[in-house]
Amino acid sequence: MEGVGILIRREEVRDDELITKYNPKSPAAEAYRSLRTNISFLSPDQPLKTIALTSSSPEEGKSLTTANLAISIAQEGKRVIIIDADLRKPMQHRFFKMTNHTGLSKILTDKIEFAGGLRESGVEGVQVVSSGPIPPNPVELIGSAKMKEVIKAAEAKADLVLIDTPPVIAVTDTTVLADKVDGFVLVVASQMTSKEVLIKARETLDKVRANVIGTVLNRDTIYYGNEKYYDYYYYGERVNA
Repeated sequence: MEGVGILIRREEVRDDELITKYNPKSPAAEAYRSLRTNISFLSPDQPLKTIALTSSSPEEGKSLTTANLAISIAQEGKRVIIIDADLRKPMQHRFFKMTNHTGLSKILTDKIEFAGGLRESGVEGVQVVSSGPIPPNPVELIGSAKMKEVIKAAEAKADLVLIDTPPVIAVTDTTVLADKVDGFVLVVASQMTSKEVLIKARETLDKVRANVIGTVLNRDTIYYGNEKYYDYYYYGERVNA
């Protein structure tokens, strides 16, 4: 029967999306290595310790970028901790095939210690604090003094901490992290994010004096033979708050 298509939900195709793990020689994996290099050059004398990744709107690829960037950095021999601070639509536990019964939300409500929420990802050098159960008050938890303690605890155990945060326009969870991290990376989906929305996202971050260190352009999916790739490009220089 012609004209019939199949809609595949994104969470059903997670296995092949950690391109830096499963296909490290691909063009997309090389783009992540370029992103890794650009970030390392931003502040060579005093390397950034905590970077939050966000987007203007949902479905722009900020969580996938976080996971692949972490793996790329770990492949260089560094220790990376991912904190899934998207307490509304968490994804990191899906990428790394973890349960999400425990994690950040339980740490922030003192139900477990930080060490109890820090888990191995299955990728050498990468550890993950998944979101934990979705709480009724995400912004209050993310903006709490306890969150700052969590970030400091992660910094003590890793060379770099990457924090996956919600879309900056959709909710205020992300902006309350402005004084808790060294910098923000804004992930933008090509042919999806309008110029107006992108400007609004940047203005939102500027209002809280967030240090936006650059932008990742997440391009359309491309195909080469039977393989699927994701292209990522890095733009921008460090912007001091």
